[in-house]
Amino acid sequence: MYSSAPQTSAPQTTQPIRVMLVDDQRLVRGGLSMLVNSQPDLQVVMEADDGLAAIDVFDRMVSEGQAPQVILMDVRMPHCDGLEAARRILERDGEREEDERVRIIMLTTFDIDEYVYSAVRAGASGFLLKDTPPEQLLEAIRTVHRGDAVIAPSATRRLLEQMIPVLDSPAPVVPTAPAAESVPAIPPAAGSELPKATFIPAEHASFEPVQDYPHRELIEQLSPREFEVLGLIARGLSNAEITRELVLSEATVKTHVSHVLAKLGARDRVQAVIMAYEAGIAH
Repeated sequence: MYSSAPQTSAPQTTQPIRVMLVDDQRLVRGGLSMLVNSQPDLQVVMEADDGLAAIDVFDRMVSEGQAPQVILMDVRMPHCDGLEAARRILERDGEREEDERVRIIMLTTFDIDEYVYSAVRAGASGFLLKDTPPEQLLEAIRTVHRGDAVIAPSATRRLLEQMIPVLDSPAPVVPTAPAAESVPAIPPAAGSELPKATFIPAEHASFEPVQDYPHRELIEQLSPREFEVLGLIARGLSNAEITRELVLSEATVKTHVSHVLAKLGARDRVQAVIMAYEAGIAH
């Protein structure tokens, strides 16, 4: 079942971010709706009470040209859970232009490792617990709408640990310089930043021609500068921090980040980092 959210008549200088709520508990949806609609730049445009209904209404809204820009999706729901619903919605949405695609934040009461990793692999741009402070949830909506990612602070280190086993197999990238020349690892920062990583600089990395590892061909399409930007993303740097690191304008950095995501086919920075780990070029 799904329902249209009431439209507000307050004048807006810019169009508010269109938000869809998906949760099987009406009380939860009601609370989220009141919170989101309290912000002048955010507006709840649709609600659904299970994953199947969410997929159906999303398809309809896309066909009507009114697709939501951000979805807050519960993980555990009857008929079709949020993880499967997110995967199917994002799969459908892949045909639209990058700047039109929906961003999904998974919400859950349970801080379970499997949920975190499954959400990111499904293509979600965020993973938050339902006890997240209201102001952080609101900012998370704005953050994923900008194309960045948000992960609950308690999950960032464990997400990194989930990716480490991928590197237990022979690495597809072999440094041609001493390990000391690799970028030093930086410990994960507090808050919702991505886990940090050691990244092998482009000039010191080469792919073994006899090995075929995930994303190899995509990563080889990156220019040296884009490869460098991917490395800084893998270290958890924001656009502003990359600007300072590379001494470039913020507009130039945004362009490089956009090109990296487009060439990798990654929805956001989280997926780009995972691809870097799975390809063995960040650890």
